[in-house]
Formats: sequence, structure tokens, C-alpha cells
Amino acid sequence: MWRTGPGRDPRNMPTVIEVTDLRKSYGGRAVVDGVSLAVEEGEIFGILGPNGAGKTTTVECVEGLRVPDAGRVRVAGLDPVADHEKVARLLGAQLQQSELQPKLTVREALELYASFYPGPLDWAPLAERLGLTGKLATRFGRLSGGQRQRLFIALALIGNPRVVVLDELTTGLDPRARRDTWKLIEDVRDRGVTVLLVTHFMEEAQRLCDRIAVIDKGRVAALDTPAGLIRRSAGATVISFTPSEPLDDHDLVALPALASVERKDGRITLSGTDETVNAVITLLARNHVTAHQLRVVDATLDDAFLDLTKEEAA
Repeated sequence: MWRTGPGRDPRNMPTVIEVTDLRKSYGGRAVVDGVSLAVEEGEIFGILGPNGAGKTTTVECVEGLRVPDAGRVRVAGLDPVADHEKVARLLGAQLQQSELQPKLTVREALELYASFYPGPLDWAPLAERLGLTGKLATRFGRLSGGQRQRLFIALALIGNPRVVVLDELTTGLDPRARRDTWKLIEDVRDRGVTVLLVTHFMEEAQRLCDRIAVIDKGRVAALDTPAGLIRRSAGATVISFTPSEPLDDHDLVALPALASVERKDGRITLSGTDETVNAVITLLARNHVTAHQLRVVDATLDDAFLDLTKEEAA
């Protein structure tokens, strides 16, 4: 269905998207302020960030839809602006906001977009995979928000692209459609297509992405694997319990790798690492204290994101 190729080997993958010191301002305000990143061929690369952080402007420069004020952008070695026609043939895009002519049917849209490419996909299986087969005769203006979103995903993939950019991939989709779409994108990646994904859904980023760049105030605040970003969280593990006997504050603050401690209604909540968990168990045993309703929860990408962007949130 999509281009085929060898499995992704992270040790020897060429860079397909290069962004170096990218800058873009509007009305004298820097929206993108020195973003640099490199996307390897065959990976799903995520971009996260607060609203207004510069995520969409960055990917629009990659797509050639905006001209950077400064910096360098290359897609498969091509300049998205100077070589726009060539880039358009190897890059598919699902934009954050898109529209089609209201009277255009789903079938007509798929056939029209397929005609733009020399070697398009057979759109029928793609429509089936995205749950659009029963809507082929429906006009765009009568589609629901979720149906429109699925159609735009199909249109982004119909040219059999080498690279696909997906901005807010599953916005408007119900939970089942969202998970079906995630599986589709994993299949796309497994067949050698590079995916650049902009999302607000942390679960989506953690599930799909090989690496993630967190953009905050127009700059890359962190770039790592999802697991690597989570390890950077102030409290990678959260331990909470109600002790059968009081514990001394001095013993708690002396715990190794402790990030924070909170007492509320007799319950103690600690943020730390696996080392902190082991030390808590030792402390409880030494003091003959029972931990009632003990909970140990690993941090999520949500926690890491909030830590990395907490100044912006404040």
C-alpha cells in the first residue's frame, strides 16, 4: 500500500529533514527563534509545545508554506521554498486548518488529489482503512468534523509520500477512531515513510513518536525519546501512602533522589526515582511502619512536558 523498504536501523539512518537556526517573526515578535532539529528517515518525530510556541510555523516552513526570515530548511536535501514543486511531490501534509469546496464529494476529492501525483496510492483501500468508504458520495460540506479530519489524513497520504507532516492528527476523532488512526500511522512508518507529527495529545506522542522536540517560546527546550524526556521529569516516579505511624520530616527529606514531598490529610506523596522508592521501603521497615494504600506511579510524558514548560505556564 505504501512504499516499502528495509526496517528502520537507528544506527545508520540518513537525515531527511534538517532545520538549522530557523527564525520567523510577525509584527516584530519572534515566533520561531533559532529552532534546530534533524529528522531521520523512517522515524516518527514529534513536536510538542504550548499554544503559540511556534510549532505550526516551524512545520509550515518545512512544508514550504512560509518563507523563513533566517536559517536553513532542507527536505531530502531540497529547499522547500526554492524547490517547492519537487518537495511537494515527496511530502504529504495534513494541515491544522484545511477546507475543501463544500460541494466536492469524498470520492471526487480523493480522485482529484490522486491525479496530482505520478504514482499515487490506490485510494480505495486507504478510504476503507480510514472509515470513509460509506461516505464516498457525501459532499464535503456535509461531513462531520471527525470525517473531515479522516479525509485530510487520506489526502496527505494519497501521493505515496516519502515524508508526511501531520498537524493535530487526531483532533476531533473519537477514541476508537483515534486509536485506529494511530495504528495506520505506525504502519505508514513501518513501510519507510518519515512522519513529522505535531500534537497536543501526550498519549499520542508517547505511543507513536521515536523522538520528540519540545518547543517553548520559539526555541527547542528539549529533544529526546519519550522515555528520555520522562526521565528528565523532576519526579520520574511518584510514591504515595498513608503511614500507620508518623514519619519524621528529616527522614523524608533525606531520601535519595527526592524531588518533592507533600503531606495532606495524613497522606504522604513523594516524587523521586526508583532509588527513592527503595529508600522509602527501607525507611518504613526500619521504623516498623505500615504503608496503607501504597501507590507507586511512573511519571508520564504529561509530567515531563509540564516540567519543561512550567515557566511558560506560570
